[in-house]
Amino acid sequence: MKNVLRAFLILLIVAASYALFIQYGSSPEKIVKEDKPQVSNDDAKKERALNIPSSGLLSFIGKSADTVEKKLGKPDRIDPSAYDYKWWVYNKGPEQYVQIGILDHKAVTLFATGEKINTAPFKIGQPARDVFKKTQIAPYVNVKYDGSSYRFEFSEEDMNTRPTVKAGDLYVQLYMDKFEGTLSSVRAFDAETLIKQRPYEVVYRGTLIEPKALTESDWQQVEKANEKQIFDLTNVIRAKRGLSRLSWDEAVAKVAYGHSRDMKEHSYFSHVSKTDGTLKDRLEKGHVNFEQAGENIALNYVDGPAAVEGWLNSEGHRKALLNADYTHLGVGVDQKYYTQNFIKQWN
Repeated sequence: MKNVLRAFLILLIVAASYALFIQYGSSPEKIVKEDKPQVSNDDAKKERALNIPSSGLLSFIGKSADTVEKKLGKPDRIDPSAYDYKWWVYNKGPEQYVQIGILDHKAVTLFATGEKINTAPFKIGQPARDVFKKTQIAPYVNVKYDGSSYRFEFSEEDMNTRPTVKAGDLYVQLYMDKFEGTLSSVRAFDAETLIKQRPYEVVYRGTLIEPKALTESDWQQVEKANEKQIFDLTNVIRAKRGLSRLSWDEAVAKVAYGHSRDMKEHSYFSHVSKTDGTLKDRLEKGHVNFEQAGENIALNYVDGPAAVEGWLNSEGHRKALLNADYTHLGVGVDQKYYTQNFIKQWN
């Protein structure tokens, strides 16, 4: 994960009558060699064509909001985003989790996971080797929009865990679970939305499209939305693996938000704050009663779902996400700083 703390630290603190287990995230491992994508340096015109079927979730991009509602029903909730569209969130548990981005009454992006959803020509849970047989993965994707041209360039980590492929007028990002060697989730964009989000390094000729500037009040709403989505997706990921659902803890969420805010205000990225100390210190200051605790942090991901997929591909963060002992979760987001704090309450 980009700019992530490099060491995995387990700190066992023994007090007079109890022991606390504090867990932090770590840097990601490399993908298994045999599951790497096929790399093509050919021009886009020589790349294998990828066709999106006329049915299924990916076909929604470009369709009207009325069409989405007719197919999926009314969303469970509507969340703002930092990229002009509003997320229509459909959370039907571990087998069907979908977010559809609606802008000007049209679907412009989506994020989806769950083995009982139709993301053809791909399938969630599909082995990586089968995913990469469908399309050659180049070290870049080219985009032309409104007279301007853009090239999004992928790092080796991007290519292994979250490449984007072009399919007609649509761009599909493939989030791979490198530890299980399977497709974890998909994201799709139209060209304008991909340019606004810029999830990779980009070189361009022409105009660089920007989303509308957010006021402080706008950011607060977006941050709350990201917190909810991170909480939802964490439980989806846990449920898929037979783990118990975590309960939301508002006191823990305040501690998590305080750490995200502190990192942003003081321009650092670490589990340890010069002013507020370690996770143990922060939880105790927040009057949180806990036996075990863990923390994941992330920086500069485009949104909550992207941060969760990043944590899932980092060994230490993954251990926190999938720790069977935890009972409660609090999430705090300050713009592009993300913190989630897990605890096991005292029995």
